[in-house]
Parts: sequence; structure tokens; C-alpha cells
Amino acid sequence: MELSRISSKGQVTIPIDIRKKLSLKEGDKVLFVEEEGKVFIANASLVALKKIQVAMEGEAEKAGLKTEQDVADLVKSIRKELWEKNYENND
Repeated sequence: MELSRISSKGQVTIPIDIRKKLSLKEGDKVLFVEEEGKVFIANASLVALKKIQVAMEGEAEKAGLKTEQDVADLVKSIRKELWEKNYENND
């Protein structure tokens, strides 16, 4: 259990052990979640990443992407299409 004091501006210092557990560093945003009368603190970036992972689950398989090379090839193809679309008439 960690203890911290609230400043006159409502600021709280997050103890170092908690910052390490949440992988927080200077400039990171924290998320406060209220559940059943309790408030939890979380690393906002990690929460967002987990939501994206859940939302994207299975999409690679649907798109036929089975390997990292498949992903690299797709990125290369999209970049080529965008380049041609944006710069084709600028010769």
C-alpha cells in the first residue's frame, strides 16, 4: 500500500513503485476508472492499446495476413498506391 498527499492544487505524486508497475514516465497520461465505489488508476496509453488489440483481433486473418512479411508487403503496396495517387501527375 502506498500513500500520497494532495496538494492545494489537487495534485498528487504517484509513488515510484506504482509508476514502475504501471510503466509510467514523465508526460504520460493516467486514467482514473471508477467501479463499484472504488477508483483505479491506469496507464492511459496501455488501456488504449489493449482496446485497439481487442478491436483488431482476427482482422489480420480476415485480410489474409499470416506472417510479418505479409504485413510488410501490404504496407509497401499501400505506400506505392498512395505515392502514385499523390505524385503521379507531378512529373
